Amino acid sequence: MKDEAVYGKLAELASSGKIPSELFAERGIKKGLRNEDGTGVPVILTRISDVTGYEKRDGNPVPVEGRLIYRGIEIQELVDGFQSENRLGFEDTAYLLMFGDLPNAAQSAEFNSLLVRNRPVPDQLVREVILPRPHPDIMLKLIDVVSSLGSEDEHANDTSTQNVTMQCVSLIAKFPAIVAYSYIANLTKPNNGNGATIGIYLNPPNPRLSTAENFLQMVRRDQKYTSLEAGTLDMLLMAHADHSGGNNSAFTTHCVTSSRSDTYSTICAALASLKGPLHGGASEKVIEMMEHIKSGVKDWKDRDEVKAYLRRVLEKKVGDCSGLIYGVGHPVYTLSDPRAVLLSKKAEELAAATGRTDEFTLLKNVADLAQAAFTEVKGHKKVIAPNVDFYSGFVYSCLGVPVSIETAIFAMGRIAGWSAHRIEELVNANPIMRPASIYVGPGLRSYVPMAQRG
Repeated sequence: MKDEAVYGKLAELASSGKIPSELFAERGIKKGLRNEDGTGVPVILTRISDVTGYEKRDGNPVPVEGRLIYRGIEIQELVDGFQSENRLGFEDTAYLLMFGDLPNAAQSAEFNSLLVRNRPVPDQLVREVILPRPHPDIMLKLIDVVSSLGSEDEHANDTSTQNVTMQCVSLIAKFPAIVAYSYIANLTKPNNGNGATIGIYLNPPNPRLSTAENFLQMVRRDQKYTSLEAGTLDMLLMAHADHSGGNNSAFTTHCVTSSRSDTYSTICAALASLKGPLHGGASEKVIEMMEHIKSGVKDWKDRDEVKAYLRRVLEKKVGDCSGLIYGVGHPVYTLSDPRAVLLSKKAEELAAATGRTDEFTLLKNVADLAQAAFTEVKGHKKVIAPNVDFYSGFVYSCLGVPVSIETAIFAMGRIAGWSAHRIEELVNANPIMRPASIYVGPGLRSYVPMAQRG
């Protein structure tokens, strides 16, 4: 209790250093690198991907349907293209993001061969890092394992394009097994503290299967999955693969890479960014909110009752009393999030296949009525729409994926984009990122001897 009291006092001292909000405007500082209209401050040039949710007309942002573009190809067209060929597309999407074009048949086979050879996680790492030290926060475990991989790489600090490409391909390939085994480690109990475990199952990667298929068969004891499940997860990985250079984890990747740090440290930093609840961890909040709504709304098909409940959410009277409708609204997208559009269709298919159409109806009603409730309660007409997190939790639930690994699956897809952004930053040989800060602390003052301090 003594230490707790001390830390409490220290926390009060730390909190006293909060900078008044008006100083940011006075000094021309844009909090969160955002303009006053909510748009982002341009800081990165990239050829990898683009997101659009508004157009500037007469200097003002005007809402438009959202677009997510990978190397010039819209995500919807990319998904439709793979589905029309009855193929899973994450691997080719990773190639597109990293190397600029969709691979031809020979290039695709060669790249997939590299992934197959790199998928197995070293046995020693599994025995000494993953299994004996389980952690409920899988994202923290991912950071632990990636750091350990760096410790074992004799060429970890080699930032040549070839070596970094080799490291990135290895991480893209290994992430599914790392996530699956880290999750499985939490299902078992240590046996006498000797590293062995009880009731464990470790399904090795299958060289004949895709990334999505491999993850499903590794994370499930019976290794079974349907084509709908594999196709859905593959589409999720594609949709999560990148989101421009301005999203927090991609920006982190550029920032850390600009210091010429190693690949493993850079990816650990990106993982740390993604795990934040304002970035990749947002879908968990949607799930919690929907549980409140399911218990608080008697008739899920009654749109008036649903909207009335959403008003109470915004008024901080129900749910977690935050006043937020989670999964609705986005810093860039306005009228729609193209990833949410894709996921809503898959969510409907999965709901029908798993007998959860009533839940999907409620989810759709919340999506449809959030804007109206927001306008009525907040009194202004900010345009908002469901984002990717709104549907992803329901989709993961239909796939039998526990909440604890949802953000880690996000990382399984996003590692492709991080890899592309790391390589782009290195090949452009940009100087280290060093934005300016403005000091607003005390003026110059003299050192006070210990005996004279209050």
